[in-house]
Amino acid sequence: MKTISAVLLVFIVSAPASAAGEAVRYEVSGHPYEGYYVSPAAKAPLVLLLHDWDGLTDYEVKRAEMLAKLGYSVFAADLFGAGIRPTEVRDRRQHTGELYQDREKMRALIRGALETAKSKGANVGNTVVMGYCFGGAAVLEFARAGADMKGFVTFHGGLATPEGQDYSKTKGKVLIMHGTADTAITMDMFAKLAAELETHGVSHEMVCYGGAPHAFTVYGSSRYRKEADEKSWMRFVTFLNEVCR
Repeated sequence: MKTISAVLLVFIVSAPASAAGEAVRYEVSGHPYEGYYVSPAAKAPLVLLLHDWDGLTDYEVKRAEMLAKLGYSVFAADLFGAGIRPTEVRDRRQHTGELYQDREKMRALIRGALETAKSKGANVGNTVVMGYCFGGAAVLEFARAGADMKGFVTFHGGLATPEGQDYSKTKGKVLIMHGTADTAITMDMFAKLAAELETHGVSHEMVCYGGAPHAFTVYGSSRYRKEADEKSWMRFVTFLNEVCR
């Protein structure tokens, strides 16, 4: 489970445009949101980063900065709303549940974040969408919607396909990274997704990490697994080099 650093929270809110990264206020369907954008160079490939059920916190900022150091622009989207960063399980379930019940809104929020990144000068024609946990489920929602992205990547994300949906419209490659000790997202779900992707001819790679539970990449958590985190990150970076070249 993530914690919010006071220093990084101040940085998110007050970082000037000339800084390495900046908070970005934007609207989707008339409602306010606050993302985070960092870009090391014009025309750099873009990573659209989708947060887990804590909302956009210092964890996503850290990952964005890691990617920026590798030469990627990153827009960390806000799927809950400006100032909404739930800390209680009940509230997290409420905000994620609302979007699981309104899939079109979920898709619209991702599209809105992508348009905002474009307005900042991001190279949206060379984009990979990635996400953690809830954000991973949102990534797959965007993939099923037929979004024209270079790739879709999930770290310990939700893998279930809603009734009435499939991957027949999916463009771009799919990379799934999952822990075999994840009791929330089971290996049966993992196998079912593999079969679905194969049925629809989607280019995909699915990697399992032994002993890794749900949220295995979250620093400071009892669930954090250093080896799985480092190996999955290395595979992600290689994937970016493969699809964004």
